[in-house]
Amino acid sequence: MKLSEIKSKLKTLDTIAFQLPDGTLVPNHFHVTEVGKITKHFIDCGGTVRKENVVNFQLWEADDYDHRLHPEKLISIIELSEKVLGIEDLEIEVEYQGDTIGKYGLDFDGKHFLLTTKLTDCSAKDKCGIPEEKPKLKLSELQQAAPSCAPGSGCC
Repeated sequence: MKLSEIKSKLKTLDTIAFQLPDGTLVPNHFHVTEVGKITKHFIDCGGTVRKENVVNFQLWEADDYDHRLHPEKLISIIELSEKVLGIEDLEIEVEYQGDTIGKYGLDFDGKHFLLTTKLTDCSAKDKCGIPEEKPKLKLSELQQAAPSCAPGSGCC
């Protein structure tokens, strides 16, 4: 989800809720303690220099049960970060504390913002020898495509 999308969705909500991939909700007394731009400048295993930019939200829960972040407040935090930090309309990555700091993508189901799982991947599969995944074929299709091997046909 991009920054413009979350702002648009926040305008339609009375409350904000974030749901973890296992279906549990982040406690409703969470705070968004940071909105920032993260630039990852790196070299992949194939020797290509790359740069990726994301908007980062850090969710944090404290023992402050009397305050709840409202949509209009989060919009104002986002707009301030856009103005002061020059943040563009980038994809959002969310950090949330579990056993360690987890990084999540962001989606929306019409009611909750969904923290989606992220996976590592090789950016240079063509250069580092990772074979492409072989296509999966149905055995029935394979038998139809191959000539039949009947007794006496000379195929064996």
